[in-house]
Amino acid sequence: MSNDRGTRAKVAVIGGSGLYALFDDKDSTAFTVATPFGDVELTRGTICGTEAVFVPRHGADHCVPPHLIRARAVIWAFASTGVRVLISTAAVGSLNPDLPVGTIAVADQLVDRTHGRADSYFDASTVRHLPFADPFDSHARRLALEACPELVDGATVLVIQGPRFSTRAESRINRSAGIDLVNMTLYPEAALAAELGIDMVALCVVTDVDSGEQAEEAVTAEMVFARLAEARQHLVSAIERIASSVPLDYAPRELIDGAAVAEVLRMEAQ
Repeated sequence: MSNDRGTRAKVAVIGGSGLYALFDDKDSTAFTVATPFGDVELTRGTICGTEAVFVPRHGADHCVPPHLIRARAVIWAFASTGVRVLISTAAVGSLNPDLPVGTIAVADQLVDRTHGRADSYFDASTVRHLPFADPFDSHARRLALEACPELVDGATVLVIQGPRFSTRAESRINRSAGIDLVNMTLYPEAALAAELGIDMVALCVVTDVDSGEQAEEAVTAEMVFARLAEARQHLVSAIERIASSVPLDYAPRELIDGAAVAEVLRMEAQ
């Protein structure tokens, strides 16, 4: 494994639960990026001819729980390699009957109910207030939907702390509030990517109906992993088509001024 700060890639992929590798071993290279928030191990490869880097969100053996993911380190590592589009996959529970099990939705909104997670790069320097009305860039979302017309356009994702699943009472409240999907990891990823000028596409794989109304519907980890395995081929196909559709001159939105972003990326690694 090399320590390679010189690697450049325009697309990054975060593999959620069930997606722990993306490239063929013979066609990929593992390397380490030293960041101000700890070392990050990335894998470099190509997706349909597009240079990309990949990291499994929970580790290769699913050993990192949602509330302990070092999101600042991962997103900083991506930005330091020149990533402009992040494709992030996530297992989600559905509260919307129009989004049944097996659906892959491209999220357009989120609600954050996490706590204690480091969610900004500007907590020890000049304050920057992130415009976050639209957490997922519309340009990147359009690219994804044009490349994969079978995906569902738009969904509001509630991000809970985890690692526990919701109670039935919480599910009823969230459903009545107009929440479509429930997840444990898309925040603070989305905010951190937006701060550093990376447009994020959130591919939400519906694995369950959250806590459900009936006892037999209650979500379990085993249920989630089994349904993710069933969806893996479709999910990888979507990732490939989206990555290959990102043009060479893709320009992400700039929500934080470039000088401030450059200052963050000049921070010394640990």
